Amino acid sequence: MLNQNIKAKIDQLWDKFWSGGIANPLTAVEQISYLLFMRRLDAMDRKKQEDAEYLKRPYKSIFEKDEQRWTHFRNLPAEEMLTHVRDKVFPFIKSLGKEGQSFSKYMQDAVFIIPKASLLVEAVGVIDEIYTEIERETKESGQTFHDTQGDLYEYLLSEIATAGKNGQFRTPRHIIQMMCALVDPKLGEEICDPACGTGGFLLGAFQHILTRHTSAKLRHKDENGMERGLVGDKLTDKRQWQVLKEKTFHGYDFDTTMVRIGLMNLILHGIDSPNLAYMDTLSKAFSEKDRFDVVLANPPFKGSIDKGDINEDLGLKTTKTELLFVNRIINMLRIGGRAAVIVPDGVMFGSSNAHTALREMLLDKCELQAVVKMPSGVFRPYAGVSTAVVVFVKGGKTENDWFYDMQADGYSLDDKRQKTEENDIPDVIAKWGSRDPKKDSDRKAKAFFVPADNIRENSYDLSLNRYKEIAYEEVKCDSPKVIIKRLKELESEIGKELIELERMVE
Repeated sequence: MLNQNIKAKIDQLWDKFWSGGIANPLTAVEQISYLLFMRRLDAMDRKKQEDAEYLKRPYKSIFEKDEQRWTHFRNLPAEEMLTHVRDKVFPFIKSLGKEGQSFSKYMQDAVFIIPKASLLVEAVGVIDEIYTEIERETKESGQTFHDTQGDLYEYLLSEIATAGKNGQFRTPRHIIQMMCALVDPKLGEEICDPACGTGGFLLGAFQHILTRHTSAKLRHKDENGMERGLVGDKLTDKRQWQVLKEKTFHGYDFDTTMVRIGLMNLILHGIDSPNLAYMDTLSKAFSEKDRFDVVLANPPFKGSIDKGDINEDLGLKTTKTELLFVNRIINMLRIGGRAAVIVPDGVMFGSSNAHTALREMLLDKCELQAVVKMPSGVFRPYAGVSTAVVVFVKGGKTENDWFYDMQADGYSLDDKRQKTEENDIPDVIAKWGSRDPKKDSDRKAKAFFVPADNIRENSYDLSLNRYKEIAYEEVKCDSPKVIIKRLKELESEIGKELIELERMVE
């Protein structure tokens, strides 16, 4: 989690863009992202250069000229800096990546629109201060630089959610980590998010795979009690790295700005060639079917799509996006493919034909493995909706479904979301790994199995409260005679104290 100094500097950056004439939060995020990208590219390139010199290996810088570096233009006079960044540095950034790759494709439409030299100078100064603080924080907190930079991005992007842009809000990293643990994405699998936004789920899957291929001595427990290790020292074959960074991660979003921000986010985290694309995956234009091994998603809950735009492959008769996206994800998966998807509670018990049909699809055309009921404060302060994570495998038929009643996620469930001791996520993961339908049948427990036939008998209702039993503790009371005796004794004591008080005031 970011310290208050970094948060204050990001707030300061927002204020400068607002007063500098860029009031649209999404536009401001995009322009700030370009500057963060320029700053980080220079630092990353210099680090690789130093490592190559130390190891006495050849290294070719990504920069064609030193004048394209942040460390060069940051010292220029204001007006010269603006002209230089707009006419030389930004065109270079747009040209990065191989022809045909997502980054080069979607950066072609990118525009540098910081209007004032004074705003650029101020922004460059604040960003330098932010990265200096990140480097200090990394040394003191034990977090990796990528983690802290990821937190920076999350905090920066929260402004989009505050503005209500397309109903977008960030999925907290610890929730993403939990979902990755439930579906366990592996090296060599193709992983997708059909509504990827800034790429948080793809990044989570990348880091999950890296942790699985990092030696135990190089792993650590993060602030959420989750095991982390981003070295990937067990990946000794260059082809493994190439597959991981170029062929593993796929994402779609219907906002080109979000695609560009997502691309920069993933590249800055070490995924060299993410495959992100501009696409409404519910529309007729989308054609991917039976393609992916793993899907991780928190698709938009709000709104509906025009009936005429809905892809014919989607069998549900509805315009509600929260239902259509789950239908889309089922279609995207290969047989045997796995998914973990966040859905609003209404999907679990809604009584419309489309709600019931989707739940039938999950139980009868898939193996529905888990419903993890999350507390309603998980997405505060951006949304108070109550949600659940559904985990399923495409194909087969459900015999038993595992429910977990998650009541705490390690943070307060109010708008402040402050760190707390109560955290069910490690328990979710531990119980998931040792689950057994023959043993886990106590419906008074946090985790329990329900036979699928029982769910079918209840109109495919998947709400946890339908099946969970409340454990009532028997309250033992004294007999009326004993209570009356105590009252008399109390009355006698009070009488004595009143007499004593009267004597004192005489």
